[in-house]
Amino acid sequence: MFCISWVNPDAHLAKKSLEDYVRQGPIAALDAIKLATGEEKVHAIGYCVGGTLLAVTLAAMAAWHDERIVSATLFAAQVDFTYAGDLKVFVDEEQIAALEQKMAERGYLEAGAMANVFNMLRSNDLIWPYVINNYLKGKAPFPFDLLYWNSDATRLPAANHSFYLRNCYLENNLAKGKIMIGNAPIDLRSITVPIYNLATREDHIAPAKSVMFGSKLFGGDIKFVVSGSGHIAGVVNPPDKKKYQFWTGPRPRNADIDGWLAKAKEYPGSWWPDWLVWLNRQSSTEVPARIPGDGALKVIEDAPGSYVRVRD
Repeated sequence: MFCISWVNPDAHLAKKSLEDYVRQGPIAALDAIKLATGEEKVHAIGYCVGGTLLAVTLAAMAAWHDERIVSATLFAAQVDFTYAGDLKVFVDEEQIAALEQKMAERGYLEAGAMANVFNMLRSNDLIWPYVINNYLKGKAPFPFDLLYWNSDATRLPAANHSFYLRNCYLENNLAKGKIMIGNAPIDLRSITVPIYNLATREDHIAPAKSVMFGSKLFGGDIKFVVSGSGHIAGVVNPPDKKKYQFWTGPRPRNADIDGWLAKAKEYPGSWWPDWLVWLNRQSSTEVPARIPGDGALKVIEDAPGSYVRVRD
């Protein structure tokens, strides 16, 4: 298994575009996997905006006749932003223009800015309990690993973030097939690989209704699954905890998430075993675990890489 460990961009990367992220992210990773293992075929996973990036990459690869990704799993990822939820409150021409002006000064969106927006969407859970219990009452914060991860925010390059806001949230051009990567038109209907599309029921960042509505755009087989809980806990929910639940049902054709859930089959616990069954159907062959560095790419250092600790 390989994971892309993204650098936290600074002013030097201000002009990095969505196309740069496609070519220097997933496409470069596929090249590296071939060097490291000799393998060309990959089952790919994208989480949140990484899932949006994976969908764009798959459409570009379809135009390039590149068949190295043979299945895709999307975690809480939107491709149609018609029902993108409360985040659209922050997206209009005036607000984006103001944000672009601010990003132009530094070359990137500050990490705290995006984190604050996400927290404000669920202020009763993510802001006020800590003001009351920790600040007013002087109680020590309860150790919570997922919130520690949630607070590890990242910056975004100005060019890429501006393009993302305008072409996804504001104009929904990704869903309309109106964006290009190089000379490749991004038509999501050209994506014919099997897709496991996971939404989370209480998601405040990628609402389940929005993730569901995007399923109609893909050209291949789609398995749509809804997990209990939210954007992080609903995905990071290992089977041994026996928490939450998940629902499976037919491929969605509209945005009626309540109607879909009413007819879907509910299962207790994590969605992980269901996904493993689906993945085995795509490719059941197993091989012994490889030793990192045995191929053409040698080990640099332990994951995730020392550069992720850079603060300034």
